[in-house]
Amino acid sequence: MKKNRGRTGRKRRRKRLQSFMHGVNCSHKLEYIKLKKWLKDRGFEGSNLRPAQFQDTGRGLMTTKALQVRELVISLPEKCLLTTDTVLSSCLGEYIIKWKPPVSPLIALCTFLIAEKHAGEKSLWKPYLDVLPKSYTCPVCLEQDVVSLLPEPLRSKAEEQRTMVHELYTSSKAFFSSLQSLFAENPGTIFNYSALEWAWCTINTRTIYMKHSQRECFSLEPDVYALAPYLDLLNHSPNVQVKAAFNEQARSYEIQTNSQCKKYEEVFICYGPHDNQRLLLEYGFVAIDNPHSTVYVSSDILLKYFQPLDKQRDAKLSILKDHDFLQNLTFGWDGPSWRLLTALKLLSLGADEFACWRRVLLGDVISARNEQQALNITAKICHFLAEETQCVLLQISQLKRDKENLKKHLSLVEALRLEDLKILQKSAEILCNLNVATT
Repeated sequence: MKKNRGRTGRKRRRKRLQSFMHGVNCSHKLEYIKLKKWLKDRGFEGSNLRPAQFQDTGRGLMTTKALQVRELVISLPEKCLLTTDTVLSSCLGEYIIKWKPPVSPLIALCTFLIAEKHAGEKSLWKPYLDVLPKSYTCPVCLEQDVVSLLPEPLRSKAEEQRTMVHELYTSSKAFFSSLQSLFAENPGTIFNYSALEWAWCTINTRTIYMKHSQRECFSLEPDVYALAPYLDLLNHSPNVQVKAAFNEQARSYEIQTNSQCKKYEEVFICYGPHDNQRLLLEYGFVAIDNPHSTVYVSSDILLKYFQPLDKQRDAKLSILKDHDFLQNLTFGWDGPSWRLLTALKLLSLGADEFACWRRVLLGDVISARNEQQALNITAKICHFLAEETQCVLLQISQLKRDKENLKKHLSLVEALRLEDLKILQKSAEILCNLNVATT
């Protein structure tokens, strides 16, 4: 009998097939072969990580061996990292050093990425550039129709992000023009807004933290960015812990896992304990069942449920503002936050209880009436937000049918809103149980 044709061979093939159901190995693709060779030439000795396509997370890295706690996942030599040192040692260096007022480290990196992308085959960084995303899903890249469907405060922050990138482009035009002698074309056609938006998103979503000393040729903004080829294929999970840092002795950036990982599974890192609004704002994605996710309650929604005739209303609002209790009021997987309940308890104080407001901020129970009213209003706010979220989800469904070109971005907002709805439904259940317990 030929090797692997028997029952044992079938079991092995079935087991291997089941393992790869988690992700499809992509290391045979030409762009990854070229990237690995390019990295090897720069001192990267390889690892047990392979590029793969995963159903839930898209492109990522799978491990070809089981990883144990505190095991080194990847060690990327300094020569492989793209930093402001890389930029200064390139043909752009002398232009950056001469330019006054100094450009920011961020603009220096953006300029380098755009210039290298324009160079095409001539770029020394082409193998890395070829595997970078062609487009991004950060709010700055979203159409206004999509941004308007985001919940607050993310919607406002998305507008701020768009304004910031536009201002960055406008303020950098003169510097881009100074690079004319490096190019046959007009720098304005190379360093256009869409090119800057792509470069900014690349840096904002893919860099690792690596502090550099302050240099006179750069503005006073922190120089903390480093692009890490191959390592940046690792996706985020809120459920893992890693230790990541630059090893000064080995002169390499290293990641050590604090979680076990089975053979052929995707290897994750954690960008931090971020909720989904922060993840979408900074990285352009949403983590399903994110334990850190919250639904925010604006002060406007808060005040809808309190009588404007309350003579102490302005004083109560002033107290909440002075003690920073009008922001970060949330619902989470474990129900309404302590901050939200505290704000509502203070707003629910009767005229004869108002003198006790300091005790409310300390977490004291003032009266059964106050506790019950705060819970009732919390339940109403939760119900209102759930209904609002369901209305937006209906809008998204309609837009997905009508605007095929926005489907990818709409699906992202839909995922965020569905997570919000799950949190609000869970909170409503918790509030119902609390009401039962107090009556």
